[in-house]
Amino acid sequence: MTALVDRKLTPRQRALIDVLVAEGGTVTAAAEKAGYAPGPSGTATAFKTLKLPHVQRYMSEAVTSRLGVNALMAVHRVAGLADSARSEYVQLQAAQDILDRAGYKPVDRTQLQVAGDIRVSIDLG
Repeated sequence: MTALVDRKLTPRQRALIDVLVAEGGTVTAAAEKAGYAPGPSGTATAFKTLKLPHVQRYMSEAVTSRLGVNALMAVHRVAGLADSARSEYVQLQAAQDILDRAGYKPVDRTQLQVAGDIRVSIDLG
C-alpha cells in the first residue's frame, strides 16, 4: 500500500477494511471485529468510515491485491486441469480457456447470404 494511504489510516480503519476484504460479510460484523462500538452507533461510524477517500483508496488497493492472489491460484488450477483432469472433456475446456485468455480465441465468423428477388405489390384500388 502507498505511504500516503498508510499514514492516514487509523488502526481501526485498516482493520475494518482488512476484515471486509478477507472475510466478506456485513459491515456490522466487520465493524465489531475491527473494534468499533457494538450496535447501531458502531455500524454507522463504520459506514461513514467507508466513505472517506483515503479509506476507499486503501480498500481498492486491498481488493486489487486479493484479486491478484486469487487470479494466480485460478491460473494454476486451470493449468492443472488442462494437464491432469480425468475427463478429456475437462482437459479440453481448460486448454481452450487458457488459449482464449492468452489471446488465441478462434475468430467468430458468420456468413450470411441472401439470394433472390424481393417484390412488394400494393394495390390501393
